[in-house]
Amino acid sequence: MTVTLYQQIQQFYDASSGLWEQVWGEHMHHGYYGPAGNEKKDRRQAQIDLIEQLLQWAKMHQAQNILDVGCGIGGSSLYLAQKFNAKATGITLSPVQAARATERAKEVGLSTKTAFRVADAQNMPFADNSFDLVWALESGEHMPDKVKFMQECYRVLQPGGTLIMVTWCHRPTDGAAGPLTADEKKHLADIYRVYCLPYVISLPEYEAIARNLSLQNIRTADWSTAVAPFWNVVIDSALNPLAILGLLRSGWGTIQAALSLGLMRRGYECGLIRFGLLCGTK
Repeated sequence: MTVTLYQQIQQFYDASSGLWEQVWGEHMHHGYYGPAGNEKKDRRQAQIDLIEQLLQWAKMHQAQNILDVGCGIGGSSLYLAQKFNAKATGITLSPVQAARATERAKEVGLSTKTAFRVADAQNMPFADNSFDLVWALESGEHMPDKVKFMQECYRVLQPGGTLIMVTWCHRPTDGAAGPLTADEKKHLADIYRVYCLPYVISLPEYEAIARNLSLQNIRTADWSTAVAPFWNVVIDSALNPLAILGLLRSGWGTIQAALSLGLMRRGYECGLIRFGLLCGTK
């Protein structure tokens, strides 16, 4: 990972994670609003529902040693550790996030079950075959080398273990719609700049990488419709006085991200942005 991108991601999450937790809570990812995206529910419940729906979709019923790649402030790590009575390790580029995740583990009595550290997902500090579940929920979009990222996820996965990866994608380009247009590329470039992303790829491209890794029982799904309402909810929540005050304290990068929430909403509306799922076993 380039030093500049590494620093941009670290600084973005160092600055914004506290505000996100204050307004939204511990889960730093989309919510699930039903297959048709029309279920009305509490915003935090929607995020928990996403985790549960992912586990059901991947047919993941138990785990003993979990790696949460891009763990944020420990939302998924702590949830999965408690659900499965498992050990969970989370990695993030943000020292602020790692410290807060460690604090939260103490608060909920999971310090002995969890560990959080600053690490690069493209060069993980773990031995081969270390985890029976590798969980990567909305972190792949930050990776400048998607192949290296997935190679590392595969390397640390135990034989028989499961990879569950969910990531922002752009629409497939091998169908009738053809290659990305100039307008679509500009739209994506604006999203990349605001959210510290090097680039995103399509779900079929991720599947091709997975097959080259010899991942078995590969399944993919596009849940764009189910999660798209999330951005309307985020936009609404950003307009309350508490959030506005927090934004002013968080610095320009966070303010810019808040002002650009409409980019993601419009991306889903026009079909450019896709919410891609991939799972498989080693």
